[in-house]
Amino acid sequence: MTSHAALRHRHVLTLPTQPASVATARGTAEYVYPSWGVNPGHPSFAPTLFILSELVTNSVRHAAGESPSLDVIYAAGGGVLAFAVHDRHPHQPDLLNLAKPAGGLAMVAELTAELGGTSTVRPDADRGGKTIWITLPLQ
Repeated sequence: MTSHAALRHRHVLTLPTQPASVATARGTAEYVYPSWGVNPGHPSFAPTLFILSELVTNSVRHAAGESPSLDVIYAAGGGVLAFAVHDRHPHQPDLLNLAKPAGGLAMVAELTAELGGTSTVRPDADRGGKTIWITLPLQ
């Protein structure tokens, strides 16, 4: 996969950790990716919207007490679509060893893998927050 830093297109959106932010993050993806040439009919597009909604919902549900805002990073380039959600909650989930049944982050990791993508958690330098990155192939 392409390095996140090498992705040509990038947009960052800061939102409050409130339920309405889920729709805003999804709507922004529905606008931004096609404006960069990503076909909304691509097989990864609808799952992207679903996974993004799950990640923002997770931050709203679990991080709001410690993180009044969250950042959504949208990126694309070189046949790759990527996005991330950052919050300042210190919990660092292990996406490879999440408890089943499918739901929440376990479902996100499983769906991402099924689509041939990657999911990673990057802790903040002070370990007081994290960014969950999803990268999906567009080819």
